[in-house]
Amino acid sequence: MTAEQGLLDATAEGLFEDAPCGYLVTHVDGTIVMVNRTFEAWTGLRREQLLDGTRLQDLLSVGGQIYYETHYAPLLRMQGSVHAIAVEIVRADGSRLPALINSVMSKDEPRGNQLIRTTVFDATDRRQYEEELLTARRQEQEIAQQLQRSMLSGRLPTVQGLELEVAYRPAEEGLEVGGDWYDAFLLNDGATVGLVVGDVVGRGIDAAATMGQLRSAVRALASTGLGPAQLLDALEAYAQRHDVGQMATLVYGELDVSGRRFRYACAGHPPPAVLSPGDEPWFAWDGRSLPLDALTTPDTPRAEATLALNAGTALLLYTDGLIEHRSSNVAEGLRRLLRELSSRRDEPGLAHGVVRALEDREHPDDVCVLLARLS
Repeated sequence: MTAEQGLLDATAEGLFEDAPCGYLVTHVDGTIVMVNRTFEAWTGLRREQLLDGTRLQDLLSVGGQIYYETHYAPLLRMQGSVHAIAVEIVRADGSRLPALINSVMSKDEPRGNQLIRTTVFDATDRRQYEEELLTARRQEQEIAQQLQRSMLSGRLPTVQGLELEVAYRPAEEGLEVGGDWYDAFLLNDGATVGLVVGDVVGRGIDAAATMGQLRSAVRALASTGLGPAQLLDALEAYAQRHDVGQMATLVYGELDVSGRRFRYACAGHPPPAVLSPGDEPWFAWDGRSLPLDALTTPDTPRAEATLALNAGTALLLYTDGLIEHRSSNVAEGLRRLLRELSSRRDEPGLAHGVVRALEDREHPDDVCVLLARLS
């Protein structure tokens, strides 16, 4: 052997033994037959211990052992290789090493035995990074939920001759909050109630912040005496000026309780449903315009409409989650809503009953319903 060859062999051995990753060779059953110093150091086990019948799966956590038997080994046999499998290796002192393993199945020619060559990478830094991301995500979700709860838990106004009911159902518990919101408040004369239901684009903390801004803006604009159409125009100007709420939809109305009149305007939002005693329920399709800050600028001011109501009439304002199902179109969802209102008109808790009846259990969406019923 030449000096150069000896140097190359020594270098190759050093590369193997002190590689920046663990390296081991096993039989198909997982029994370790070769291992490098890096893997010894990481596990805290001596080479003679590792080569004394120890199997790779014996070094894994309980969850890792189950995954080895149910996924890793079958995939390796079918594909001949597996890559970036996340496991936890249990060290000699009982601590755990987060690791990523890559394995290929090869053939040991002299003996004709199949062998598995595996590299092991320390994933401690990756695990810490993932945990930091999850922590930040949970914190953001908690903040968004707190913002939304603060907006949806306000006390409804008390007005003689008016019953208000709210039903709110998130898509799924624990997920990011959606953009559905509502509000009800007394206007300056003390006898008229402002009613609003809206839906902003997006989810999470951005959606919650946008809801808060639009809700506060609606209240502030309503206090100046603007009618529904003028309020939506002013709200759109606010949205454009502050770059918030683009393509948000909402319905805003002023309910004169003693005069039994409802003056309203819809910005790209589903139409209010009207349920009068002795009549079939119907939708108020007038007073419609585009969503806030849509891509096109309307040439004319937004429209509004006024309804004369009878005693006992109920108004239902809602978000699109109530009528949109993946298995059917919106037209069918609107028809289902009218049928449910008709069949449940005398039931207490009408808003909650309708939400339960129209729930899309396979693909749930956020739903917000605000019911106002005149005595």
